[in-house]
Amino acid sequence: MTTKAIALDFDGVILESAAIKTEAMRVLFAGHAAHSAEIAALHERHAGISRYVKFDMIHRDILKTPLAPAAREALGRKFSDLVVAKVLACSFVPGAREFLEARHRSLPLFVISGTPDGELAEIVARRGLASYFKGVYGSPRSKAEILRSIFADHGLEGCELIFVGDGLSDFEAARAVGVPFVGRVRDGEASPFPATTAVVSNLTELESMLDRIRPLSMEPRS
Repeated sequence: MTTKAIALDFDGVILESAAIKTEAMRVLFAGHAAHSAEIAALHERHAGISRYVKFDMIHRDILKTPLAPAAREALGRKFSDLVVAKVLACSFVPGAREFLEARHRSLPLFVISGTPDGELAEIVARRGLASYFKGVYGSPRSKAEILRSIFADHGLEGCELIFVGDGLSDFEAARAVGVPFVGRVRDGEASPFPATTAVVSNLTELESMLDRIRPLSMEPRS
């Protein structure tokens, strides 16, 4: 397999910002203290999925209360207020800046995130990272949809692109479209991925793995 492009999730793969967003979810729902641990667990279990989808899930599955569209949008604005400044200031995943600097010269790189498009583009630009990427893609599109659009727009086959993510939703998106996947798992944390998944603890380790990654089996199609 020849790797012709690399797609990376943002929070937890490029920046050490995943915990920032978990804490923001706790703060956002601080009025439901009895459900705090359950809400944080749901957020982490569905890392990489749009925050708006998670708001729906929290209200439906945990709080058992309806969520009006206006309230949903207000939650999104409050979440942004809680996280953007901190994400702009947080550290890089070890090796991430160096990986981007080295690899963007030889391969197209893409960001695929559950963060809303506009917010993601602003953060990437303000962190001085925009020049590294051929495309920066956020929600509301799913990650599988984004991957398929990258294939179409850049003339790539699934096996020619590697997707690096830190959440099970990233793994599932890669499997859905049949692309090779590498999971990022921080030192000391349990992997959320199947045991056979290629994993790295930082992006310094990723470079030596690129030529050994193989595509995941695609999900059965209905």
